[in-house]
Amino acid sequence: MERLGTGIGWRPEIAVAVEAMPGVDWVETVAENVCPGHLPESLLRLRARGVTVVPHGVSLGLGGADRPHAGRLADLAACAEALGSPLVTEHIAYVRAGGPLTASTLLEAGHLLPVPRTRDALDVLCENVRIAQDALPRPLAVENIAALISWPDEEMTEGQFLYELADRTGVRLLIDVANLHTNHVNRGEDPAKALDELPVEAIAYVHVAGGYERDGVWHDSHAHPVTQPVLDVLADLASRATAPGVLLERDDNFPEPAELEGELAAIRETVEKAGARTRTGVRQGPPARTAARQPATGTRRGTAAQSGTGLLPAERPTGTAGPAAEPADTRTTDARGTASASARQRLALAQAALLSSLVAGTPVPEGFDRVRLGVQARALAAKRSSIVAKVAPELPGILGEEYRSAFLAYAQGRPMSDGYRRDALDFAEHLLLAGRPEDAERRRRLREWWLERSGPTPPSRHPAARLARATRRVLLGH
Repeated sequence: MERLGTGIGWRPEIAVAVEAMPGVDWVETVAENVCPGHLPESLLRLRARGVTVVPHGVSLGLGGADRPHAGRLADLAACAEALGSPLVTEHIAYVRAGGPLTASTLLEAGHLLPVPRTRDALDVLCENVRIAQDALPRPLAVENIAALISWPDEEMTEGQFLYELADRTGVRLLIDVANLHTNHVNRGEDPAKALDELPVEAIAYVHVAGGYERDGVWHDSHAHPVTQPVLDVLADLASRATAPGVLLERDDNFPEPAELEGELAAIRETVEKAGARTRTGVRQGPPARTAARQPATGTRRGTAAQSGTGLLPAERPTGTAGPAAEPADTRTTDARGTASASARQRLALAQAALLSSLVAGTPVPEGFDRVRLGVQARALAAKRSSIVAKVAPELPGILGEEYRSAFLAYAQGRPMSDGYRRDALDFAEHLLLAGRPEDAERRRRLREWWLERSGPTPPSRHPAARLARATRRVLLGH
């Protein structure tokens, strides 16, 4: 893995500031926000200066029960090619559930949700990662996510889960130290224990981000300053291994460039100090592993060492953390490492039940914390509201202060199933059918906005089409 250095997440809102920042060696951009045929001028200028650009996917859903969507993989591959990136990154998460595997409506989370750390989920994830690896033109690295909720009856710790994933697929890891801190606060998981267990030699790079704590819950907002506890986790990681790159993430509530530069400086200083202490032998505690054990028979990619870290593969040292191999008769993969249909269906049912509870108000699945699920549901609705406002900025412009409360009321019991743009149109239609906004001028503007973007309804004898035409006549005021 090539050395990346210190970087920052590139966002259109701070593009000019990023270009002017000293000491930025590389940037990361959200893959779904980039059109390969029309790259932003700012990214083109950065590339021309020799700044590496890495695409970071958020919608693939590698941890979901379904196999990765070929179209989404093709889009991610095209993005990596257009940017000339050395690798591609995504998340260990699921973002949608339902559909054919559960004979139910496909639901979108609008956010990254944690996968259960079970053998079924691991087998499905490993196969999905291999499918993605085969489809992408660059090496893949996957990121641990922050979570507000815990799955009941998990079989592995986070470190063990990541170790097995990297060992069986050779995939690289994008370790987010802010997410390790989040899971410490929200789920009682010790970041040091996770670092003890995961294969640090497989790390492609590291994320650092800000958040805030409210009522004992840590919210990984990416819209607040980086806190000292997160830097402490970064220091612990940096004392164990030299990560090829470290990157500051900020997605909203952007401060002045000087504040971002100060956070970058603090990150750089933290890494350098931790590395210096290690080189002089100051650090005490459990040593980082220096090699991963050989992969099980049938894995095609090999270990992290064989994927470019320059380390030799070896058997797992005695006493290291990480789960032993399951007996053959309890595994849910075949000899080729393909997840069984039953494992996928079990995972699909579990994920659909949880997501439906979060976004559609169905009963809380057994074993989950009802209070914490309520926090997660409200967080999903708030994020959905914020993204719709970005996708369709005219809506908060038309509705003013009424926008947020109106959207949150609309979202209750109305799951998103076809992306944020469709969600924006459905929200506007919902308001108009209810005779809102009460202000006639705002209602007129909203109706014009909806009609302009919804397009004509083709003639049809189908009842749904007739209903659509009737709806349009109501909205038009006919």
